Amino acid sequence: MYQRWIISSLSILLSIVVAACSNVATSQPQQVGTTPTVPQQTAPQQTAQRVVALTPLSADIIYRLDQNKLVGIAGNSVLNKDSRFQDITSVAQGRTQPNLEKIVALKPDLVIGASGFSDSTLKRLQELKISTLATKIDSWKALEELTATLGQKIGASPKPLLDKYQQLLGQGTNTNKNTSALVLVSRQPILTPNKNSWAGDMLNQFQIKNIAADLQGKSPFGGYVTLSPEKILEANPETIILVNAPQGSSEQEVIDGFRKETFWQKLQATKNNRVYVFDYLGLVNPGSIEAIEKAAEKLQEIT
Repeated sequence: MYQRWIISSLSILLSIVVAACSNVATSQPQQVGTTPTVPQQTAPQQTAQRVVALTPLSADIIYRLDQNKLVGIAGNSVLNKDSRFQDITSVAQGRTQPNLEKIVALKPDLVIGASGFSDSTLKRLQELKISTLATKIDSWKALEELTATLGQKIGASPKPLLDKYQQLLGQGTNTNKNTSALVLVSRQPILTPNKNSWAGDMLNQFQIKNIAADLQGKSPFGGYVTLSPEKILEANPETIILVNAPQGSSEQEVIDGFRKETFWQKLQATKNNRVYVFDYLGLVNPGSIEAIEKAAEKLQEIT
């Protein structure tokens, strides 16, 4: 059940999470600054008053910046469980494409979607003269830039959130930063993130050496490579991080699944009981600020 879910969902979810660059593209071509601060404006610009967010992360950020500006969301397992969003109109559920009529009926002046997944919806909205923003998040820097950009667009200060991000990174210093780690996202195929992914950058931010950081492969998922058992044995990581799917198996079931692999008992990580199980949301898919915070706290434990 675990591996089947991962394989079927990665094709959709990784298109949201992983991208070749960390910029934010809008209906008006522009470049977002590389520093996570609010860009200086030379002239007053109209700020968005009614925002529809088609990703859970963008919905969470908008709500935290100014909850009164969020008028529509795309319902999913993350937001449906969050009481903050119960009274906000849902324009989609799960992996279905958003209902264009519902979006238009909300009279938004900004719609935020995910590059690669929301492209067709955003294009149609642009044709209706509705401002759109397509997001790609594959690094901590991209998260900061998105937060600063959204703050500018709705006329809210991003500083409290940016400060929170820095606090998460500064919760403690990894005293064993030379420890080698390998993240295994799925069993069939065995997928691991390189440095061009959210997960890979998370390890880097917390000074954990990702064995697969510089690997390149033919995986259909950008930022991820497939590994053979021989490659894993050759790398022989000191630490292994396994990923559990949302609403998936228990942590023990995830570990037991990998125990079936012939290489498992030969690794120093398993011999030394340095195997950790992380939730998919937060480590592989940012999901929400809360999910990122939980992943950050757990990464601090790997010392």
